[in-house]
Amino acid sequence: MPSFSVFGADHETIMEFGVAYTGGPGRPRRPRTVRALGRIRAFGAFPALAGAAILAVPLGVVPSVAHAAPRPARIHDVQGAAHVSPLKGATVVGVPGVVTAVTGTGFWMQDPKPDRRAATSEGIFVFTRSRPGVGPGEAVRVDGRVSEFRPGGAESGGLTRTEIGATKVEVAGRATVPSPVLLGPKGVMPPTSVVKLGHGNVERGGAFDPGRNGLDFYEALEGMQVRLRDAVAVGPTRHGELPVLPAGGAGAGTRTGRGGILQRDGDANPERVVLDDALAPLPVVNVGDRLPGDSVGVVDYSLGRFKVLPSATPRHAAGGLPREATRAQRPGELAIATIGLGGLSPNTPRDRFRALAADIVEGLASPDLIAVDGLQDNSGSADDGIVAADQTVAELITAISAAGGPAYEWRSVEPRDNADGGAKGSNPRVGFLFRTDRGLTFVDRPAQSGTLPDEPATEESDPAVTPVRAVAQGRTAGLSRSPGRIAPGDTVWSGTRKPLAGEVTWQGERIIVVAGEWYPSTADDEPLFGRAQPPQSPTRWRRDAQAKVVAGFVRSVQKVDRNANVVVAGRLNDTPESLPVQKLTETGLTDLPAGLPPKDRYTAVTDGNAQALDHIMLSESLKRRKHEYDIVHRTAEYADNPGEHDPTVVRIDLGKKTPGRTAG
Repeated sequence: MPSFSVFGADHETIMEFGVAYTGGPGRPRRPRTVRALGRIRAFGAFPALAGAAILAVPLGVVPSVAHAAPRPARIHDVQGAAHVSPLKGATVVGVPGVVTAVTGTGFWMQDPKPDRRAATSEGIFVFTRSRPGVGPGEAVRVDGRVSEFRPGGAESGGLTRTEIGATKVEVAGRATVPSPVLLGPKGVMPPTSVVKLGHGNVERGGAFDPGRNGLDFYEALEGMQVRLRDAVAVGPTRHGELPVLPAGGAGAGTRTGRGGILQRDGDANPERVVLDDALAPLPVVNVGDRLPGDSVGVVDYSLGRFKVLPSATPRHAAGGLPREATRAQRPGELAIATIGLGGLSPNTPRDRFRALAADIVEGLASPDLIAVDGLQDNSGSADDGIVAADQTVAELITAISAAGGPAYEWRSVEPRDNADGGAKGSNPRVGFLFRTDRGLTFVDRPAQSGTLPDEPATEESDPAVTPVRAVAQGRTAGLSRSPGRIAPGDTVWSGTRKPLAGEVTWQGERIIVVAGEWYPSTADDEPLFGRAQPPQSPTRWRRDAQAKVVAGFVRSVQKVDRNANVVVAGRLNDTPESLPVQKLTETGLTDLPAGLPPKDRYTAVTDGNAQALDHIMLSESLKRRKHEYDIVHRTAEYADNPGEHDPTVVRIDLGKKTPGRTAG
């Protein structure tokens, strides 16, 4: 009976493990133990277990085992029915298991003789620090210390992974690998809406209910092998991850019209399974593509969510999802659009310029005015003091012309160096692309280096820091400067893009357009599958404050002329139902995405969740005109496109005053 010893330590003392476990540059891939149900039946086969909450062991009892004598244990004893092991800190000996997968710093094993409790995992990760001398299918016994490792560190908000820091691994020969747990309607079905009932830190105890809570469901499978049969992709392959639904999406929540799944308030779709390439490469997949047959892997946790790490590359069958294109605007129709450039700079590959040009010319049918975000300065992310972006703009306009589009012009306000967030040195900004061959004129007032009669020529006259004001222009409202920034000195915009207002005329009608890119929803929010439930979203509070500032500006325009034509457009990074967006609709603006059927109401796909995060809003004076709104799905659902948001467009017939409608 051969055996070998390994350096005994856990992740609480060996923090460099996060570097050793990397699945890609700068992307820690920490193997998370997957609790498999082994040969026991699914949760649904044990209604007494599935329907009843199990009281988790409070963390307060854990220290009592830390200094106890070494004790024999099985994997389910180590895992316990909780998010933290009841044996945390204890030394265990002779823990039996069969190796299911191996990585550079340890291996997963699963107990071939599970208990009959669906809430306790039968799989666990054994940390050996260096590559272990075992392989799948070998029966082993492990001695070591039980620990809880938190991928991303204490400030990440994520859960821990229960594991054994091995001091000895004894190989007992070959054994049959336990059968993977089938996920889906014919096996174990994850909850389809609730991540976690109740409030507070789930690691401090409370009810543990895998039958009702998605968070507990995957915790009860931590470290175990699972099988997904005939999965369908609900998001593209990005950054080594692929979100899917088992069984072709059977039993899942509200689907989009193109094969994705919609995230709504109170429903984060815990039935989504995120595949990760830590053990095997993943195919390049778009929304609606399928993974025929079985995909088998272990359940892990990292970067704030549970994942399945396939042991082999899944099969792939393309779904042929077509890229959408909107119709061209007709004579008399003004077309206003939004598009994200995804950090465009002269350093961006030429293929990306060509793809963006195709989105504008083919997808959006060359609209008259485009609210743009994500355009960087001439040196990209180089922190060299450069803020000008004329070279970036010139390359984009050239690419549009080469794609058969019209000659576009550009207006924006250069930020001060490193004052608008984003990658240091990149100086991202919002701005306007526009064409003048169909009747649109951009009003330049005053020249960027000039001042208004009542403004002294001081540093405060710098357009980057000088706020734009609503002023009377003839019989309606105009702008004190065009383009001009809205309240650029307000602290709500600290470290983020400042909204830009521009004044245009269309066949004699004056229109004020506001382009914005609000604070992103991923920076500081607690993870959906984290230890704090429900998770806090401080970025939404920040967007709410930003919305109040923009709403105040809209009201200042309405104070000059209550019938002024106003458009707010751009990446607002929140949904139509959110308080930040509602702050703007309270001014009388109409949010056009909110009028779409739910299956079409999305502009972004994040970890497989589809949401409407980009908006075009119209004042009542424009809403009364015949108009048509369209989200053009050609970006967010595709793996070959680094942009994560679809462009949108509205066509307004300024010659007619009949109600408009929205198109998918």
